[in-house]
Formats: sequence, structure tokens, C-alpha cells
Amino acid sequence: MASLVLKMSVSLDGYVAPIDGSTDWIAAGRSDDGASWTAETLSNAGAHLMGATTYAGWAAYWPGASGPFAKPMNEIPKVVFSDSLASADWGETTIAAGDLAEAITRLKQERSDGYLLAHGG
Repeated sequence: MASLVLKMSVSLDGYVAPIDGSTDWIAAGRSDDGASWTAETLSNAGAHLMGATTYAGWAAYWPGASGPFAKPMNEIPKVVFSDSLASADWGETTIAAGDLAEAITRLKQERSDGYLLAHGG
């Protein structure tokens, strides 16, 4: 059974996001060790889990991106939790609707490779 891991970017003083929702601050000042840890964490996931808002932004960005994070973000399966999203065009993406706890339990039981990496908070 796969485990569920939450990956959430937050500064030491508890900063998560500005009112406008921009994310430019996340990589600001990232050390080489921090970048390596992030690349390893993304690469070892069995699936990337996210909500519809995160999916929309990432589906527009990652397919054309390069660098150490692009390959795991594009090649590892993704699960989007949404009751309103009708389709997902980003490769290796499925939509999970309905009860979140039931969907997570099912995914944990189905997967034996890596962990389920939930992005966000």
C-alpha cells in the first residue's frame, strides 16, 4: 500500500502565498540542496495528486517546460481531484471525483510504486 505525502512550499515564517496567488517566491533563494531534494521527491512519487486550480496552472506550464523538475512532472501519473473538471489533457492525468477520503484510500490500495505526493495544502 502506498503512503500519502504532502509537499507544501512554505517559508520559515509561515508564508504560503500572496493574495494574488502568485508563486514566484517559491524558488527564490532555493539552495542547490533544496533543488536536489525537490527533484528527488518529485521523481520518486508514484503519482502526483492535486486540485483543479493547481492542475490548470501546471497543465499550462509543465508540458513545455525543461529542467530537472519537468520530466517527473510530465511522466509520472497525475490525479486531479475535482467534481467539476470534465477533461484533463495533460498526459498521464486522471480525474477523481466524489468523496476525497474514499478516492485517497482507493489510490493507496492500488499503488505499490512510490508514494502519493499531494501538492499544495
